[in-house]
Amino acid sequence: MQSNSEEFFKRLHDELEQTSTWPSEYLFKFIVKSEINKIVEIKNNFDNLGAVIKTGASKNGNYTSISVNVVMENPDEVIKKYLDVSHIEGIISL
Repeated sequence: MQSNSEEFFKRLHDELEQTSTWPSEYLFKFIVKSEINKIVEIKNNFDNLGAVIKTGASKNGNYTSISVNVVMENPDEVIKKYLDVSHIEGIISL
């Protein structure tokens, strides 16, 4: 799994370098179980960055989607944010 993650983030870094001018607005999307501590932890990772955060519950309320629109300085910052939240149990990054 580790090497797959490294490959994924290297590919993402290269794509972001080629397709965006930095600093740039970036849209993060996550899905987690609808547990307040998980939602708050994701939101806290974007504190003091001027992020616009929107949440939405699934039809049955079991899951919550979180969209975070924020200006990032470079692809390394984007990847760092993904890594910062990757320890949250069951998180899906889109």
